[in-house]
Amino acid sequence: MSSVMQELLEQSSFDQLKEDGIISGTITEIRQNEVVVDIGGKSEGLIAAHEFLDIGELQIGSQIEVLLEKLEDKNGNPVVSFDKAEQKKNWDNILTTFPEGSVAAGRVKAKVKGGLIISIGVDAFMPASHIDVQPPKNLDQYVGQTYDFKVLKINVERKNIVLSRRELIEEQRADKRRSLLETIEPGQTRKGVVKNITDFGAFIDLDGMDGLLHITDMSWGRISHPSEMLKQGEEIEVMIIEVNREKERVSLGLKQTTKNPWDEIDRKYPVGAKIAGRVVNLVPYGAFVELEPGVEGLVHITEMSWTKRITKPSEMLKVGQELEAVVLGIQKEEQKISLGLRQLEPNPWDMVRHNYPIGARVSGKVRNMTTYGAFIELEEGIDGMVHVSDISWTRKINHPSEVFKKGDDVDATVLDVDPQQQRISLGMKQLLNDPWSDIDSHFKIGDVVTGQVTKLTSFGAFVDLKDGIDGLVHISQISEERVEKVKDVLNAGDEVSARVIKIDRDERRLGLSIKAANYSSDELAVETASFEALNREVGTDMMNLGDILDEASKKEE
Repeated sequence: MSSVMQELLEQSSFDQLKEDGIISGTITEIRQNEVVVDIGGKSEGLIAAHEFLDIGELQIGSQIEVLLEKLEDKNGNPVVSFDKAEQKKNWDNILTTFPEGSVAAGRVKAKVKGGLIISIGVDAFMPASHIDVQPPKNLDQYVGQTYDFKVLKINVERKNIVLSRRELIEEQRADKRRSLLETIEPGQTRKGVVKNITDFGAFIDLDGMDGLLHITDMSWGRISHPSEMLKQGEEIEVMIIEVNREKERVSLGLKQTTKNPWDEIDRKYPVGAKIAGRVVNLVPYGAFVELEPGVEGLVHITEMSWTKRITKPSEMLKVGQELEAVVLGIQKEEQKISLGLRQLEPNPWDMVRHNYPIGARVSGKVRNMTTYGAFIELEEGIDGMVHVSDISWTRKINHPSEVFKKGDDVDATVLDVDPQQQRISLGMKQLLNDPWSDIDSHFKIGDVVTGQVTKLTSFGAFVDLKDGIDGLVHISQISEERVEKVKDVLNAGDEVSARVIKIDRDERRLGLSIKAANYSSDELAVETASFEALNREVGTDMMNLGDILDEASKKEE
């Protein structure tokens, strides 16, 4: 047969082929991106390399079946497809191979709107929501990968198949969860992957179910957020703390996989030892110092300095500061350690007895005053206290502000020292002789004295005499005429002359009479006798100066 005749016969048999039919062809050439197939026509067909699972397995001369899509394209070449021929053949038995609910292996061919195209012998669709338990943001990572899928739905007429990978994962996970709940026990250690991090902890995937790792069970030390210790996706080993099989809940611990640092705390940090640490928190009453992860001690504000008056810890320390301290005490059960900073230095109060012996004369500034006395700063942080009763031999002082103001320089003598209570008692009057010890050498009854009115009360006037001694002129001793109100006759600052008519050694007071200043000795004797008789008649000593002064103080207050 001539070659022309042969070609005509082949051409006529090719023209008899129906489009969309499956025909046999011979591979004549394998190129980088395409395969050339002779199907007996005047031109050869070209098939893209991606239609074959592995182009390397093809051989020139071997027969393959292809689908004839078109007899000729615009260039006169046949359009053929290996993939579509496979799909057409597979569709005939798809229902028997992969019925709904069965598991099919497939390869992800492409990303399309709303999901992925999967080849399971035929093209099927998988919605993005069915790719994984958590829908992924990026679908490109799946293209080219091979997975198992569950066949959800088949529509033969439309040649439409819907797959799910998520349902398969969830079914497998449910089986694993049941198995895990049957075998898991508190005290076991298991590997897991950090799935999600929250403010209060992290959820750990134990390959079958999630367990909660609370922030308090992450570290023996102080952490403010779980992200300081964990990152999403990392694998960690955790201990099972609690299992609730009814609610399918598991509590996990991370710190429990390491030794509790408090177990050997007294051996590592004996009382009296000097330690190093870092300030991790300041509170109004002190500072927390981390000695190692999981071990913190408290430096109470009172243990920061022997002498400085600290009102808040931030005056001395700041968070993050490295420091040394001394262990003062350990409460192992409560996981508490007491620390001290001042113990690093000698206690200046240990030297107080030596520096301020009883009887020594000292000087300092008035730092503070209370109703009962004045605090005198002798050196930084060391005060002595002068009680109101030790300021003057002669004056009754109700408040130290009558004599001092803050910042005044004063001299005093040391009366007592108590290093344990950190107290020094001072006296000012002890620097002077007590005029009342020999009052007779200063004043006698009948003496005429002069002085300045210092204070008025409803029942008399106080007069300042020599040597700081006060005398009281009772209202009845101001004038021969009846006096209704003392202020009608006398004013503070007035200079007056008066007669001493009473000396009360017990009360350390003098009774004066202005009206008797010019009396003769006979007149004075009569006045004194009648004054004493009046006192006896009313049954009380009107000249009890102590009571009068106390009463005056109350009225003034």
